[in-house]
Amino acid sequence: MYYPQQSPGIAQKLPTHQHPGQMHDQSPWSRTSHHPVLGPPPNHAQQPTSPGYPIFHANGAMTALQHHHHPHMAGPMTHHHHQNSLSHPHYQSPPNGNGLQGAVSALVQNGSPGNGVVAQAITPHWQNQLLKCEMIRASRSPHHRARASAMAARTVQKSAIPIQNPNAIKLVDPNAPKEGESETTSSTPIPTPNGASQSSPASGGASFSHPSSTAAPVEANRPTVSKPPENTWNSLDMGGVNIKNIPHNSGLFTFTFLINLYLNHNALTTVPPEITKLKHLELLDLSGNQLVSVPPELGMLTSLKELYLFDNHLTTLPPELGSLYQLQTLGIEGNPMDMTLKHMVQEQGTPALIAHLRDSCPAPVPPAPRVMNYLTPQNARESSDLGVETFSVLCFNVLCEKAATARMYGYTPSWALAWKFRKDLIMSEIKTRDSDFVCLQEVDSGQYEDFFLPTLEEKGYDGLHWPKSRFKTMNDADRRMVDGCAIFFKSDKYTLVEKQLLEFSAIAMQRSDFKKTDDMFNRVLGKDHIAVVGLFENKESGSRIIVVNTHIHWDPQYRDVKLVQVALLIEEVEKIANSFAKYPPRLPPSSTPSAANGPSAGENNASSRPPPVYTDGSKIPLVVCGDFNSSQDSGVYEFLSNGSAPPNHPDFMSHLYGKYTSEGLRHKLGLKSAYSVVGEIPFTNLTPGFQGVIDYIWFSTANLSVNAVLGEIDKKYLEKVPGFPNAHFPSDHVCIVSEFRVKPPKEPLPTRPPPVFPDSSR
Repeated sequence: MYYPQQSPGIAQKLPTHQHPGQMHDQSPWSRTSHHPVLGPPPNHAQQPTSPGYPIFHANGAMTALQHHHHPHMAGPMTHHHHQNSLSHPHYQSPPNGNGLQGAVSALVQNGSPGNGVVAQAITPHWQNQLLKCEMIRASRSPHHRARASAMAARTVQKSAIPIQNPNAIKLVDPNAPKEGESETTSSTPIPTPNGASQSSPASGGASFSHPSSTAAPVEANRPTVSKPPENTWNSLDMGGVNIKNIPHNSGLFTFTFLINLYLNHNALTTVPPEITKLKHLELLDLSGNQLVSVPPELGMLTSLKELYLFDNHLTTLPPELGSLYQLQTLGIEGNPMDMTLKHMVQEQGTPALIAHLRDSCPAPVPPAPRVMNYLTPQNARESSDLGVETFSVLCFNVLCEKAATARMYGYTPSWALAWKFRKDLIMSEIKTRDSDFVCLQEVDSGQYEDFFLPTLEEKGYDGLHWPKSRFKTMNDADRRMVDGCAIFFKSDKYTLVEKQLLEFSAIAMQRSDFKKTDDMFNRVLGKDHIAVVGLFENKESGSRIIVVNTHIHWDPQYRDVKLVQVALLIEEVEKIANSFAKYPPRLPPSSTPSAANGPSAGENNASSRPPPVYTDGSKIPLVVCGDFNSSQDSGVYEFLSNGSAPPNHPDFMSHLYGKYTSEGLRHKLGLKSAYSVVGEIPFTNLTPGFQGVIDYIWFSTANLSVNAVLGEIDKKYLEKVPGFPNAHFPSDHVCIVSEFRVKPPKEPLPTRPPPVFPDSSR
């Protein structure tokens, strides 16, 4: 039983209640009267075959092939024979264009075979593959899909009046703009040309609970996927026109807005790697060509959901295709494919094959080492280093073990996602940078106690750590899995004077102007993000440094919460700094001669001076670093760098937060991003759906200046990497490092003596 070939419009108008056996009445051949003895009239040839074939259900019943969602089969077509799965007895594909009439006639109603023909069960995975294969084989005529789509648009009428349930309860979105608000103040992120919101690294909502990353589960729509450039059309049909070659400089690769690209049934022998420029492709059809291989660069098209390679000459697939974590169908029928790969698709489907390719893919060539970019020439640094105190800070979101799952990072090989592998890379990065202060986010309590602290103690570090607030409600075993923020420092150079934990939800509860706002209860209090503050003194010079490490909420639908959390953080840091300035200065330890007549220790550095005296907190060097989950055009960045934010800032999203939304935000710390001195690096977070800067090292410009920053990652390497983590980078974030030079506090000018006037009596 089959559907005859018809136009898309007619095919869609077939009665759904009609029995499949009655479909023969729709064919012109079935209406011709046959002589009971002589058979059909001689003017008619044998009834033509249909590209459709029966699908066998588990209960033995049989239904005809349904039409694909594309309006195919616009007219009769001559098929040519391709290799199919008939060579494999367990997964028989239907003959190409010949149906399964023999098998159909051999089946009885209960599904048992007759006349010696055995019908093998077809898995749903392979059934779907064969269905799409036959549909594509029916689309070999020039521009078949474009013509069929145009025909369907003319013949199929749309419903004039949509039917709605008048009793349906209208769902209220808590993030929706209130009545009278403009779109620019609503909770929907303001789109930018690259598809991200103006104030957040992601666009679109997310209901996932990843502790920090902008990544989202691969099963759902990733909230960070950048949208293709706007265009009036996003599909291009170049099928069936006998294209033999696509040059590397083809204008096709400038159509970056394309979502669907059909290159099927041409004469292509190769596919240029430049096709990766079409990064928004979700469907790519290369069926019916003469391909003996596909470029490994196809693995960079991580938005692909459908990749059709039917009826080529492929024997294997590049393992780089394992990064196509969103791929739903990888069409390989009609190829002399390696049976191991083919069995995976037949038995377990495309996801199993993609996982196999991903985990068997060799690691790419390592990138060139990142180097420190110095702002001053080396000779100038050496001449000015005498008597100048310097220190370096590393900031790194290490991606905690609990969050690094295949569901979140489906493009990463399982072995590269394992904590046992990643922790060694993380520690190697920390040891290589040899920074004075190491600020890490997403460090869970168990790994801090068992791995980070013991390992770094061997390198001369001491540390402090607090988990997020949720650990208070858990048992001892679960507490070890709660991540938080940690600060490590070189214990031979610095003394930890005091440490403090800042819980943003607890601080917000203590503000009288917040207690009367519903937004504070509904939006701020449900987040358990924290900051860790360390107050340090240099053991030689007695100078003080405040180091802050924080982790801000990630969800772009809560831009207001991000801004409130940072505002609370800065307010508390100002209070802590003013209190720290009141501590009496501690005299440095007495110098011990290193030789009989040698100079005392520190004679040529800052220790030769008396310890500085700080009149207020703004005079103490301050470094605030962390994962802020906010881009450079966000309210968070504006507030920190400019020192203020208006009360009606769009990132407040028209919510009410006491004095913050009535008077605005202000601070006097004079902060600046360390990397902004030379220009922010291209990204600190890299996933298939997002690439941007969301991690920062802020410093007080009044008493610190930047000597150097760690450079960016090799661009050639990034051309072949869909995202992090991978074999060389253990987190979806990359570490950032900055070296600072301490400006000594200005000594007060000596009191000028009173003027002496000549005696006027003389």
